[in-house]
Amino acid sequence: MFFPRGGSAHVARALAEALPATGWDVTVLSGSLGGGGIGDARRFYAGLDVRPVDFTAGEAPMHPSYEDRPGAPDPVFAAVDDAAYEGHVAAWAAALERAGAASFDVLHLHHLTPLHEAAARVAPDVPVVAHLHGTELLMLERIAGGAPPGWTHADAWAARLRGWAGRARRVVLLSASQRARVERLLGADVAARCVVSPNGFDPEGFAPRPVDRAAHWHEHLVAHPRGWRPGEPEGSVRYTDAEIAPLRDGPVLLTVGRFTEVKRMGLLVRAFARARRESGRPAALVLLGGHPGEWEGEHPYDAIRAAGADGVFLAGWHEHDVLPAFLNAADATVLASVREQFGLVLVEGMACGRPAIAVDRFGPAEIVGAGRTGWLVEPDDEASLAAALREAIERPDEVARRGALAREVALQRWSWPALAARLGGVLADAAADRPRP
Repeated sequence: MFFPRGGSAHVARALAEALPATGWDVTVLSGSLGGGGIGDARRFYAGLDVRPVDFTAGEAPMHPSYEDRPGAPDPVFAAVDDAAYEGHVAAWAAALERAGAASFDVLHLHHLTPLHEAAARVAPDVPVVAHLHGTELLMLERIAGGAPPGWTHADAWAARLRGWAGRARRVVLLSASQRARVERLLGADVAARCVVSPNGFDPEGFAPRPVDRAAHWHEHLVAHPRGWRPGEPEGSVRYTDAEIAPLRDGPVLLTVGRFTEVKRMGLLVRAFARARRESGRPAALVLLGGHPGEWEGEHPYDAIRAAGADGVFLAGWHEHDVLPAFLNAADATVLASVREQFGLVLVEGMACGRPAIAVDRFGPAEIVGAGRTGWLVEPDDEASLAAALREAIERPDEVARRGALAREVALQRWSWPALAARLGGVLADAAADRPRP
């Protein structure tokens, strides 16, 4: 029930690896499941100075979420009562004390969580830089529009988030489009202290490289499959070499993400089936992601069967370090998500010379240049998405042109070394505000 770490954890890891080159010594304090699995902080942050807080050992209760996912072990923040809140604060205050937080120059806290309250109690004189990844804004927007049933402590949590943001010396946003939302949800004084620092990619790992496509797809779909059906284990979806012929005969479109409702995997499957029928040309869509057992609403496997979608393949969940090979074995990336706060996989695909097809909202709207580095479509618009997919299928020269420009733009705007240097300056500015004896 505890699935692979999300985008904000990858950002924290990348920055922790890159910031030392700008003069910072970095310690990572992170929740962990221990045991060496996918949720183990020591494994995820290997090579860094990491201080795990083990949920399974009772060092802290399971961290809540900004999403309300039925049956998940991490409840939505807005449903957590005052007593449980105090338990979270106490646990993280103890963890911060063990890490020596009061002696640090600055605390860079990802998301608005009880860590902020714990830091105020343990290290009140240490400046805080709050890094917003967007999901906290989505929860605040839902509260402002009328909290759903079960969010019985929504108002208290909204007040806490506003208070924590108000105490931060600097607030990091992923994109300029978030500034107006921050002003509306957290206040004008918070918006005035915001700086924009988008997510990025490792330029050594994400770059155009030759890939034996036939061998790649045979390895991951035929020889060692990881796709899965609802209620069945990893590898329960298997393919033959004959079935994966579309991956050899035509363009390959790749989508990467969890099987959550906002990702709109079912919509993407139906739009691709429509584009392929209208085009009549061979093409393939690969769905990379979805940890076994994790899905909301319609499972992509069921969507594929219901739509009669030929050429759609479930590749299963893979570690992030193999993503460059998948990107280079494809021709373009697709992200049908309707509430993507940034869209790092689009940037990583662009770094590999792959143009992107995405929704014209939030982060993707600032990443993808329509007509230049990819295609932008309206949210939940199957016809518009199908039209973009069809153009990518039918116009390989245009895909190549947009992909080449996408690579240039990615290098200029989103490589981690440059972004870490920028963030290092933000941290230095915040640290300079610390009162000295």
